[in-house]
Amino acid sequence: MNTPKTSKRGVKRTEKPTRKTTAKPTSENKSETKEVTARDKRKYIDYKIKVKKGDPLPSFNEDAIRLNKFLANAGICSRREADVLIATGVVSINGITITELGYKIKPTDAVQYDGETINAEKKRYVLLNKPKGFITTMDDPRGRKTVMTLVSKACRERIYPIGRLDRETTGLLLFTNDGDMAKKLTHPRYQSKKIYHVELNKSVNKADFEKLLKGVDLEDGRSKVDQVSFVTDASSKEVGVEIHSGKNRIVRRLFEAIGYEVVKLDRVQFASLTKKDLPRGMYRHLTEQEVSFLKMSKA
Repeated sequence: MNTPKTSKRGVKRTEKPTRKTTAKPTSENKSETKEVTARDKRKYIDYKIKVKKGDPLPSFNEDAIRLNKFLANAGICSRREADVLIATGVVSINGITITELGYKIKPTDAVQYDGETINAEKKRYVLLNKPKGFITTMDDPRGRKTVMTLVSKACRERIYPIGRLDRETTGLLLFTNDGDMAKKLTHPRYQSKKIYHVELNKSVNKADFEKLLKGVDLEDGRSKVDQVSFVTDASSKEVGVEIHSGKNRIVRRLFEAIGYEVVKLDRVQFASLTKKDLPRGMYRHLTEQEVSFLKMSKA
């Protein structure tokens, strides 16, 4: 009887320190674990506090940027397309070809694509209420006034008009150096909505609305409007037209094809942007909310 009892006590004495050993780490491990955990928690808590207060992000590695993002920010291509360029070996950093996806660069690095050095610019989005008498081009060899003179002081970056308005057409024209944004707003897939206030040389026959809605044959194919109606509290010569087509002079050509002449043409809305609080001949920078909406929406 005593032998089993002694053995049982022995088991207890043996198991007790074992439980202590598994429950508590050695002094060396305990010190290491506590130090790492405290540091990580402190960084995380500091980060949350900074975000809540609106302070800058933590300074560690804040200057590093992924190469594909750098190329996209520079307006070369989209991030996905940049990955293809990097993988094919046409991008180099400080003279060394880089094919590693996810590679990060520093502000002091020189990035070359196709033999030319790339300078990343801050993205700019400038909305102009274009007046008559200006053509939509970067430069005119004939010396005519261009829309670029109207936005020459908007920013230091070189910006480009998205789409075009002819010389006598007034209204909204967006400028940017964001290649992805320009591609989206001009691509037929995204169908950027445009609304025009049209004044014609004679009263409009309401039956002609149906022709515009069903489609009119033009020299470059059949085109139609999405919506058309008379302008409220205006003469029967004035109509509002909503259209997605980006064809050159499309509104003028549609009305000419059914027997009308456009006297005045004013673009009052482009995508989700309107002329509200923007006088003729003036420009403004888009807000962050407006830019985000353009990027997220179908336009």
